[in-house]
Amino acid sequence: MVLRQLYCLFLCTTVRGAARTIPYHGGMDTQPLYLQLADDIAAQIRARVLRAGERLPSLREMKLRRGLSLSTVQQAFRRLEDLGLVEARPQSGYFVRLRSESGHVLRLAAPTEVAVDPLLWSYVEDQSEQHTERMQGFRSAVAPHALLPTAQLQRMTLDCMRRHPDLLSDYGRPSGYLDFKRQIARLAMEWGGQLHPEQLIVTQGTIEALNLALRALTQPGDVVAVESPAYFSLLFTLKALGLRVVEIPTDPVSGISVDALELATRDAAIKAVILVPNFSNPLGALMPDAAKEKVADMLAARGIPLIEDDVYGEFYYGRQRPRPIKAFDRSGNVLYCASLTKDVAPGLRIGWIDPGRYRSQVEVQKYLSTHSTPTLNQAVLARFLESGAYPRHMRRLRRAIASQMQGLLDGLARYFPADVRYTRPQGGFVLWLEFPQEFDSLTLHRQARQEGIGLAPGPLFSPRGDYRHCVRLSCAEPWSAVQQARLVRLGQLVRQQYAG
Repeated sequence: MVLRQLYCLFLCTTVRGAARTIPYHGGMDTQPLYLQLADDIAAQIRARVLRAGERLPSLREMKLRRGLSLSTVQQAFRRLEDLGLVEARPQSGYFVRLRSESGHVLRLAAPTEVAVDPLLWSYVEDQSEQHTERMQGFRSAVAPHALLPTAQLQRMTLDCMRRHPDLLSDYGRPSGYLDFKRQIARLAMEWGGQLHPEQLIVTQGTIEALNLALRALTQPGDVVAVESPAYFSLLFTLKALGLRVVEIPTDPVSGISVDALELATRDAAIKAVILVPNFSNPLGALMPDAAKEKVADMLAARGIPLIEDDVYGEFYYGRQRPRPIKAFDRSGNVLYCASLTKDVAPGLRIGWIDPGRYRSQVEVQKYLSTHSTPTLNQAVLARFLESGAYPRHMRRLRRAIASQMQGLLDGLARYFPADVRYTRPQGGFVLWLEFPQEFDSLTLHRQARQEGIGLAPGPLFSPRGDYRHCVRLSCAEPWSAVQQARLVRLGQLVRQQYAG
C-alpha cells in the first residue's frame, strides 16, 4: 500500500529533465492548463494506474507538484467530477470513484457512528402488542403463535423436567448442552455443513451470537462493514459497542455488492464484516453461491473476519435450502450465527455460533456476559429436533409463509400506486418498498400506527437515518380478509400523501 501511494505521488509530480509516465503537455500545448491536468489524471484512472477508491493528492499538494495555481487545480478536479471519474468526500479529499464490473458508479460513505432515533423506541414498545388487536399488520418478522409447535413443546418441557429435574438447579456449561449441539450439527448437514458439536457455543438468540462475535473481534471505535439497508437490532448492537459503520450498497435481489465490499476492505481499516446472505432483513435478498464463495475467499485472504447471520436460511420457498457462506469457509474465518427463535420458539431464545478459528475469544466473551444459556430450554429443543418433528413443522411453516407473501404481493399490485417498487423475495418474512424520493415513510408510520397497523419505516435500517422514502413490510401475519383490509387502508394512506 505504501509503495502504491508513493507511486501515485510520483505520477502527479513534474520532474524536469526526466521521462514522465503521465502524459504531460508542455508549453507549446494550446489546451488550457486545467484540462491538461484533468486529462493527465483521467488517463491514469482509465489505465487503472490510479485505482478505484484511492485518494488523490490534495489540491494544495497538486498545486505545488505541478507548479499551477490553486484555482487551476480546482477547475481540473471539477472537470474530473463532471466526467464521473472522481468524487469529493467531506473532510477527506478527492477519491477515484468506485465502479462495479458493469461500469456503474459505487458510492461508499465514510465510517459513521450509529444514530439511535427515538422512533426506534416507539417501534420496540409496540413489540409486545404485535399479535394483539391493538397493533397488527406488517411489522413483525416472527411467525405468529398459530404457526408454531407450541403444544408439542409444552409437552416436551414437562417431560424434560420429569426426566432431568437437575436442569433447574444447574447453570450448565458456557458452551452449551451437548445433546442440543449434536442436533444442530445434524441439522447443518442439510446444506452440507460440517459443524462439530464441541465447536459450537449456544447463545440466547442470534443477537447474542452476533454480540459475542463483535466483542471478541473489535474494540470501541473500530470500523465494521454492514449491508445497507441493515437490520435495526444489529445497528443497535453496534451502537452499544461503540463501533463505527461503513455501509456497503446492497442489491434487493442478489444481496451485497461484492465489488463495493472488495474496495472497502482493501486496507486494514475494516475489522469485521457482518452479512445476512440468505433472505436478508429488510430486503429479503439472496446472494448467489458464486458471490458467497468469492466473499468467503476474499475476506479470508485479507484476514478480515466474516460474521454471518443465517437466521432466515430455513425460510426458503423453493425446493432446496440455500447454502450459507459458511459452506465455502476453508479456513475458519467465518463466524456462523443462527437460531430457532424465528421458526420454532421465540420465547425460548436459543441460538448458536460456530466461531471458527475465533472460538476461544468468543467463549471467553460468553462467560463474561451471560455465563451460559438455560439448559432446560436447550434440552427441550434437543428433544424436538431428535423427534423428527422439525422437518415436518418447517414444511408446513414454509408453505404458510410463502402463501402469505404471495397474498401481500398481490395486494401491493392491486392497492398501491403503480410507481411503488418492491422486492419479490425467494424466502423469508419481509419485503422492501421504495416510494418516490419525496415520500415520507415516517408520516405513513405515524398514521398507520394510530389505526393499529404496524410497519417498519426505512430510517430504522440505516445508521444515518436514510431510506426515508422506503418501508419494510412483513408477511408473518396470516393472510385474511382483515389483513387485506389493513393493506387496503395502507394503500389509501399512501395515496393521500401522494395527493398531499
